[in-house]
Amino acid sequence: MTRYHGPVSDHFDGKTFFDPDGAPPKSLGEVLRWQFGGGRNRHTWPDWVENTHTDIPPSVVDSGARLSFVGHASWLIQSAGQNILIDPVWSDRASPLAFAGPKRHNAPGIAFDKLPRIDTVLVSHGHYDHLDLTTLSRLAVTFNPRVITPLGNDLTMHSADPAIRAEAFDWYDRVELGGGLAVTLVPTRHWSARGMFDRNEALWASFVLETPAGKLYVVCDSGYGDGVHFRRVRDAHGPLRLAILPIGAYEPRWFMKDQHMNPSDAVKAFADCGAPQALAHHHATFQLTDEAMDAPAKALDVALDAAGVSREMFVALKPGQVFEI
Repeated sequence: MTRYHGPVSDHFDGKTFFDPDGAPPKSLGEVLRWQFGGGRNRHTWPDWVENTHTDIPPSVVDSGARLSFVGHASWLIQSAGQNILIDPVWSDRASPLAFAGPKRHNAPGIAFDKLPRIDTVLVSHGHYDHLDLTTLSRLAVTFNPRVITPLGNDLTMHSADPAIRAEAFDWYDRVELGGGLAVTLVPTRHWSARGMFDRNEALWASFVLETPAGKLYVVCDSGYGDGVHFRRVRDAHGPLRLAILPIGAYEPRWFMKDQHMNPSDAVKAFADCGAPQALAHHHATFQLTDEAMDAPAKALDVALDAAGVSREMFVALKPGQVFEI
């Protein structure tokens, strides 16, 4: 695969990207310690859970905004006559292999053949549970949408399928999407890789999506750290109308805390970013870590209660459920 080449910056050293306010990914030794060390407490998920909701979206939404939860970190956002997918994964596995790796435990909340015309796709980074080449190729054939992604991920897409209309941007770039919509790529506390030997050769990002209904802060993957990333988005892009925040894939904490928030962290991030409403995601579809399937949603309620925040202000939707502004 062709490697990204570009000018040195405050988050690119000429070879790899880095977060000046983040932490490097765990070493291979730490990965092996987690996977094979003693004392691991990996919960068993149900093999399959039938969805209680299924969404059939309208062709367009002209006023306000309609957010449909597909599952994991995948969303359909409709506003101003435009249809936008976030980190679309319709594949059965979040893996480079068709026969191994994390598999789905529930169906997408929208059947692929029920999708409306897709105008734009936002892909946050290269991990397989976010950048799914099979789905992106299928979208290219069916809708030919623009694909907006951080630097380097376009090379991954183009090398697999030149028909994917990927456009790569840096942190802080603002991209006009048409219809009065725009998206800005903002730093997030994470990392990226597709294999063992390409760590941080492509960039990762969160998104601030400008809509007539207000600004939506979409955090597809992030650790919390000291919360500076969330406060900076509040200061640079506020006021926000809504935040989409990850709450899953967080155990064991010693291994995951720098790259994935737990529900308690997510409640702090919610306060830091200043949005009046949040939706939870990144849980209960692919088992990436050790916690139980329903643990993130339950722990979110506990964290909200402890912080004195109404549970209605930060909601964990199920696949197929819809939130409208």
